[in-house]
Amino acid sequence: MKDADSPPTRNMPKKNTHMEPSESRQHLKEIFEAGLNRVDPFQMITDHVRLNGTTLEIKFENTHKKTDLADFRQIYILGAGKATAPMARAFETILGDKIKKGVIAVKYGHTAPLEKISIMEAGHPQPDENGVRAALRLMELAAEADASTLVITLISGGGSALLPLPMHCEIAGNPVRLTLADKQAVTRELLICGADITEINCIRKHLSGIKGGRLLEQIAPATSLNFILSDVVGDDLSSIASGCTTYDPTTYDHALAVLEKYGIADTVPPKVLQTLQLGSSGSIPETLKQGHQALDLSTNFLIGTNRLAMSAAGEKARSLGYNLTFLTSHVTGEAKEVAKLLAGVAADIASEEMLTRKPACVISGGEPVVTLQGKGKGGRNQEMALAFLAEMERNPDLFQNVSFLAASTDGNDGPTDAAGAYASPEMLRRAAEAGLSISDYLQNNDSYHFFDAIRGLCKTGPTNTNVCDLHILVVT
Repeated sequence: MKDADSPPTRNMPKKNTHMEPSESRQHLKEIFEAGLNRVDPFQMITDHVRLNGTTLEIKFENTHKKTDLADFRQIYILGAGKATAPMARAFETILGDKIKKGVIAVKYGHTAPLEKISIMEAGHPQPDENGVRAALRLMELAAEADASTLVITLISGGGSALLPLPMHCEIAGNPVRLTLADKQAVTRELLICGADITEINCIRKHLSGIKGGRLLEQIAPATSLNFILSDVVGDDLSSIASGCTTYDPTTYDHALAVLEKYGIADTVPPKVLQTLQLGSSGSIPETLKQGHQALDLSTNFLIGTNRLAMSAAGEKARSLGYNLTFLTSHVTGEAKEVAKLLAGVAADIASEEMLTRKPACVISGGEPVVTLQGKGKGGRNQEMALAFLAEMERNPDLFQNVSFLAASTDGNDGPTDAAGAYASPEMLRRAAEAGLSISDYLQNNDSYHFFDAIRGLCKTGPTNTNVCDLHILVVT
């Protein structure tokens, strides 16, 4: 992992001693890296999936399953998501020539060397035509699968945007055809208004020909084993990549309620609203529901979560000498408000050693949102770091031994090439020397350019994993 100012690794901190700013930053970086390493998709699969003769043995925390490959004539691999390429590489390593064919959809640049499985790169977070082609190809292979086929699906965060298959159907002989432009427009509106990932995916599922379990319907009567890496707070399988391989508890009515909640029913494309209304009236079939026979042929394995990344990050923090506290893996809400809460925690530890003693490391995880008001560039983690810095600016003496990192585990925070950003007294000093106004940049949602100017961005490049965000706070 690279960032703008990476000093060499330092020694373990001693209790209640002050560290140099560069040392705190290095520790934040190492703690974040430890979290990333724990949720490496290739390693997770090769550590927990074994081929013994013709038996594929799968062991995860709460799941143990054996599948005899001799019962199947062929094996297909299907997948989508920002972490899918290393997952596919793991199965090529395990199964080799037993794989007949396969295709996965990944974000541009999130690739890996594969031999049996084709990679199709597509747009994220805004879907594009390559994503449509990838979704059609997955549905074509799913349709080829029969009762003698074992289908292994690989799903991770980002899969929803990477598989945009606009709804096509007929109502009373009249075609209802959504376009990619329709889906792009509604996605843009949902991102701008601050809808969370569950709400966004509820809409996506009900405008799609592949999401909300429709892929699983297409796979049947084949048997499927589905390996899922969670980027959703709470790890709801129906929300991860919009639930391609499980039942959908939401309805067209729920989708309409999301538009109403954010007041965007009149701003989304008319065909989007029409489709949701037709579904609500029963004119368009619902997504896959609990009890469908396709579910009996399917097994879902949750292989990696934000909680696991937090746990590994915490182990690293302890090894560096910090007193560790986990807050929660369920962080949601506005990034600015989350930053204020975490800054309050830091202030209590710094002044009174509330919650834990110094040197302290506090770790949380999840996926907050940003309601856009300006026209700047950034992401939720950079916005959180900037809002945290604003709190530090109000009382610099109190925060003189506090450093903070908010970063996305996939390496891309919003539409930027940074995973997140650092907040620290050093960042505060650089901003003052550069004459940068924290409040102005916050108001314009321009956190990327702010931190880029003071060398405060955390850049990892594509990590090929994706389990939401980590927020790491150290107080010495």
